[in-house]
Amino acid sequence: MKTQMLYAKEGIFTKEMQIVAQKEQVSQDFLLENIACGKIIIPANINHKSLDPNGIGFGLRTKVNVNLGVSNDCIDYSEEMKKVELAHKFEIEAIMDLSNYGKTSHFRDELIAFSRAMIGTVPVYDAVGFLEKDLKQIKAKDFLDIVYHHAKSGVDFMTIHAGINSRAVRVFKEGKRLTNIVSRGGSVLYAWMIMKEAENPFFEYYDDLLEICLKYDVTLSLGDALRPGSTHDSTDASQIAELIELSLLTQRAWEAGVQVMIEGPGHMAINEIEANMQLEKRLCKGAPFYVLGPLVTDIGAGYDHISGAIGGAVAAANGADILCYVTPAEHLRLPNLDDVRDGIVATKIAAHAGDIAKLPKERARDDDMSKARQNIDWEKMFKFAIDGEKAKKMFNERRPDDLNSCSMCGKMCAMNTMNQALKGEDVSLI
Repeated sequence: MKTQMLYAKEGIFTKEMQIVAQKEQVSQDFLLENIACGKIIIPANINHKSLDPNGIGFGLRTKVNVNLGVSNDCIDYSEEMKKVELAHKFEIEAIMDLSNYGKTSHFRDELIAFSRAMIGTVPVYDAVGFLEKDLKQIKAKDFLDIVYHHAKSGVDFMTIHAGINSRAVRVFKEGKRLTNIVSRGGSVLYAWMIMKEAENPFFEYYDDLLEICLKYDVTLSLGDALRPGSTHDSTDASQIAELIELSLLTQRAWEAGVQVMIEGPGHMAINEIEANMQLEKRLCKGAPFYVLGPLVTDIGAGYDHISGAIGGAVAAANGADILCYVTPAEHLRLPNLDDVRDGIVATKIAAHAGDIAKLPKERARDDDMSKARQNIDWEKMFKFAIDGEKAKKMFNERRPDDLNSCSMCGKMCAMNTMNQALKGEDVSLI
């Protein structure tokens, strides 16, 4: 079996590439060239039959990922499926199942069978439940068994924290971080490495990992185990040391024909975001960049979707290719449906704001909204809004008597005044 990357290197334009080219309005040659060199990926496991493919990377729209999944404290798979339906409603391109408790395979199988969005997982989260062993009893190659199980089930991309190897750990130990390691997968692997006095199994057996990815066309999402968990720690030696390791792992994956994207921060002061986007693109030779937020402040608890959207917009404008959503519940609890909706909308706004900066054609929808406002066409305004359902609800809560205005401006609606004035009509404000 060949990956999308290997097909592109041979000049074969797959059905997945055809769908992406049509969605993005890019040429066949453009797509083939950039998939072949790794600047664009199409995560599409051969066993994910319900998938509606999307491309991630250079010259394409910024994509959005939604996280969901159960934990030890909240085990309600039906609610998680409602989150999937909400993601579909907002045409989200990627969903990550971060379930980290119990036997998760049944839910994952249902998710893959149902979802048209690409599905991602973090296999190390599944280690204890899948293997029925405590962390210290897990052997190095046991982790690869989990990867194989996820790949065979149809997972399109996997977060693999292969960059936190002994070299990167040495840098981390010598540094002085405020928040240490905040990546769940990274902390688990660090603890395993210390307890076993061993190398990171994903780094040690990286070639075996690539073989699994090749068999099912799984995209590697090379995880940022040493991402900063506070603005204090952003762009420090640990983060950069791991990024260097990821750049080397990216090259090895490309040589094998495996698709790759790089995961990035995290928490980051707004003035550092542009440089970090450029650094990743430079070191990793244009590999797509996947960022969480980044959150531009650490004190937005309850409103972290806003902190994340601010950072996400700056990141997208400067080259980030996919934004992982942040909900208001970040750092506080498992998000509910309302949190998920708020996180989705905030992140879609951020992604679109970035696209306006780097893809001028993406401004067309904004122009359509502006024309609808000029014409005071409420139904078209609701149609072009990212969350038209909420916009319509808010409008109707204080619906004006005169639909040529809203309840804020009334007779002084600037659009209505100018429409009348430019037609040569008398303007009455009484």
